[in-house]
Amino acid sequence: MTTTIETIAASAVSTGENSINDHISALRFITCGSVDDGKSTLIGRLLVDSRAVLQDHLAGVTRSGEVDLAQLTDGLSSEREQGITIDVAYRYFATEERKFIIGDAPGHEQYTRNMVTAASQADAAVVLVDATKLDWQNPQLELLVQTRRHSLLVHLLRVHSLVFAVNKLDAVADPSLAFTNIRAALLRFAQDAGIQVAATVPVSALKGWNVVNPHPGWCGYQGHSLLQVLELLPHTPADTQLPLAFPVQWVEKSASSSADTRQGRRVFWGRVAAGSVAPGAQVSLFPSGQKAVVAQVLDHARRPTGVDAGSSAGIVLDREVDVSRGDWILAAPSAAAPADDEFDAPVEHSAWPGRREISATVAWMDDEPLVVGRVYWALHGHRWVKAKVRRVVHCLNIHTLAKEGAHQLEPNAIGHVELVLQEPLPVAAFEQARVLGALILVDQASHKTAGAVLAH
Repeated sequence: MTTTIETIAASAVSTGENSINDHISALRFITCGSVDDGKSTLIGRLLVDSRAVLQDHLAGVTRSGEVDLAQLTDGLSSEREQGITIDVAYRYFATEERKFIIGDAPGHEQYTRNMVTAASQADAAVVLVDATKLDWQNPQLELLVQTRRHSLLVHLLRVHSLVFAVNKLDAVADPSLAFTNIRAALLRFAQDAGIQVAATVPVSALKGWNVVNPHPGWCGYQGHSLLQVLELLPHTPADTQLPLAFPVQWVEKSASSSADTRQGRRVFWGRVAAGSVAPGAQVSLFPSGQKAVVAQVLDHARRPTGVDAGSSAGIVLDREVDVSRGDWILAAPSAAAPADDEFDAPVEHSAWPGRREISATVAWMDDEPLVVGRVYWALHGHRWVKAKVRRVVHCLNIHTLAKEGAHQLEPNAIGHVELVLQEPLPVAAFEQARVLGALILVDQASHKTAGAVLAH
């Protein structure tokens, strides 16, 4: 535990101005896990004990002198009535060390799509484990399905840091034994699944033990509190070392009547998905294939400057070209290699070639199963195309982590599928580039988000 945290701290507070700035900026993290594991209560405890809740708000969730911590995040009337989290609730707070943005993700299987949405933007995930729901006296205890599913999902979505928080240990007869056995089960599962765990912390969200303030010696644990661990976690590194990829979200036409043609050129706005962009960069437009040079780059405040991956930018090109929402501005292809003989034409190599056939991991979230031959809408960047399921390769068994043959993916399943797209898209492996490797499948009839696609 201590070694892990020291490694995290070294990564978070590395030398260099940029690293320091990253460390003091907000850390996005989510709480997830099975239903009723205490996620909303944990966030409420973090907010109350860090003094991030106004007195009038606190008074509004106080009943009979006791604060209902879960009410601080469960804002929907249906959530309050049912006592469960449905939508993702975001809360903001800060300590002397760091700012935080918390996403309280629902634990019920029915709302897995909401959890995936929250995880896709997170730097870290806190997976809560309810000790009272487990056979904690058994050294070979089995974890809950949602604990395993949510851990796998945050791992697949490249959430940079995962922390296990074992909750409600104050409600078991032998907290030390329970924590020992549960921690061992969590680490076995993580090792089998290839998941790196930043820390495993025993907590009592209800009493506040090891949440904000350490409770030394409890459960035989001498490490950091959960908040102290979060203060040391690094941000998700942006894909800055890759060739430029920029999905166009909005096209702005200047209303200026200036004779200077640069003032009349369009500005293409979006968020840099990979690499960086600066004036003078040679670019290629997708899907048209036209070439251009970047004349100017604006940041989110319209200041002329270079912009790296993960930040919003406005790009002005050196000439007028046909670019619309959903198109991509990509790094220009590499120089063509000399032809082998006079009959061969030199071929340029695109940094992000278009693909129509995709092999991918899919987290299926629709109520209806994914079946071979069905056509869905696919969203990649800001471009919509139709996608057909050619084949289901296998389905991942949540319990054993075995890859099992399947003809379809049931709701909440994770599997490997092959898709055929209506037109080529600059899709890359998700492991290489987050934005270029991610697609969303949407049901054509219901318009529900059906699945999260992570390309291979």
